[in-house]
Amino acid sequence: MAGTELSSRDPILIIGGGLGGLTTALALAQRGLGSRVLEGAPEFGAIGYGIQFGPNVFHVLDRIGITDAVMEKADSPPAVLMRDALTGNELVRIPTGASFRARFKHPYIIIHRIDLHNALLDACKRTPEIELVPQAMVTGFEERDDGVSLTIADGRSFAGPALVAADGFRSLVRAELVGDGEPRPIGYVAHRTIVPMAELKADVHRHEVVLWGGPGFHIVHYPLRHGTLFNIVAVFRTSTHGQKGDVDSYGAELAHTYRDAHPAMHDLLAMMDLGRRWQVGDRDPVRHWSKGRVVLLGDAAHPPLQSLAQGACMAIEDGLCLAELIQAAGGDFAGAFRRFEAARILRTARVQLESRALWEFYHAEGIARDVRNQTVATWDEVHLQQCLAWLYDGFRSPAEPVSRV
Repeated sequence: MAGTELSSRDPILIIGGGLGGLTTALALAQRGLGSRVLEGAPEFGAIGYGIQFGPNVFHVLDRIGITDAVMEKADSPPAVLMRDALTGNELVRIPTGASFRARFKHPYIIIHRIDLHNALLDACKRTPEIELVPQAMVTGFEERDDGVSLTIADGRSFAGPALVAADGFRSLVRAELVGDGEPRPIGYVAHRTIVPMAELKADVHRHEVVLWGGPGFHIVHYPLRHGTLFNIVAVFRTSTHGQKGDVDSYGAELAHTYRDAHPAMHDLLAMMDLGRRWQVGDRDPVRHWSKGRVVLLGDAAHPPLQSLAQGACMAIEDGLCLAELIQAAGGDFAGAFRRFEAARILRTARVQLESRALWEFYHAEGIARDVRNQTVATWDEVHLQQCLAWLYDGFRSPAEPVSRV
């Protein structure tokens, strides 16, 4: 397709068939704009673990028409808890029932990532403006006067009037646009496991989202698929965070790191699948993630730590905001992308920076842990809701008209 004269109405290229890329495609389609979504994997899919979403995600899900499909698979826990990993004492409780919904207008949900991805994917498959292209590993891109061309590992090429790079944490496009190297490792790793609820023997909460915070380690757990599955994530600091090991070495590290943890955590660790682990990291916020007709989105632009459980939600918010600004720009993609940066920079940077602060809060040691525990003892539901309002109240796109009384 190289050399073809392009129109602003030709399909916009999207690299990455994850949550952000598919949301962008759906939001563009609602505005009569076509897209071609290129996914490097042999088929569109997702890694099969749990994911949490605050009520701000519904400001997007409602607009792209998939709330019912998501809620059919999701669960709304009665509370989100933080417990001290050494004593088991409950430190923080955020009720997420009626009072939470009254304040934020939407629920807090937990869902299997595959189920959420499939809700987006099914909607895309029903939408004629969206072309899904699997097994299309992008190896390079070039901006031209009238658009952007892509090269694919198998020799194919694609062209479009603009490029949205939703290609994740180690974005190929970011490497060219920003050039800030590898993500920033923080010295922690994560192990993830899903087990049948019927096999759970540990004496732990089975309905709530629970984080056990300890000195240099934590565990998060919650139910999935209407209580039939149990999702467990074990995270800890280790000097071998950048190395690959085997099940025995990983098991030895877990046993040593969690040696002083509450007995219930040991029961959870005994159920962990140690066949794979993930290095934990993020990137520093940057002011610009676009150049001309090329723009980054989601983790490619502003990857946070997992502390606020907002990385996926920021990508989903990005997708709707970007589509609205593209429509409003009337073919001026560079202008739309600059407005997108300006609209999203402070919110996403705050998520990145507050996620770092919370990471330290969760893993406090020594006197810092004592101070944390004493401080949170004074927090009530109203205070916690006020702390979360900036995030959970959602985000208004600059393309939305301002209501007038």
